[in-house]
Amino acid sequence: MDHPAFASSEIAHVYDACPAPVRATLLALRTMIYAEAVQLGVPVTESLKWGQPSYATPKGTPLRLGHLKTGGAAIYSHCQSRVIPELRDLAPDLNYDGTRAVHLDPDHALPVAPLRLMIRRALTYRT
Repeated sequence: MDHPAFASSEIAHVYDACPAPVRATLLALRTMIYAEAVQLGVPVTESLKWGQPSYATPKGTPLRLGHLKTGGAAIYSHCQSRVIPELRDLAPDLNYDGTRAVHLDPDHALPVAPLRLMIRRALTYRT
């Protein structure tokens, strides 16, 4: 799947400001979010929340993507949702930040299967 056009130049700038390995990881996550949304038949709205790209659906909980100060990438879910705790039960070996995020090393392959589960759960959280 190709990358959909960014919803705004501000969002594109956030991606452009990241180092190349982090940008590649974040763009791969963005592509996964849109691909899962298409499979689920749910619309996704792209915006900026707290300076980070955010992806929301009408009946889901938003996902945000970010560049960590430590040089990695992260995918965030609302900390009061069950998205991260449920994922931790299924994929305990990922690098979690409490109940709010999964941290990813851009120098390693993405753990695609668990991330897809996380994304699908977030996009359909309230259904």
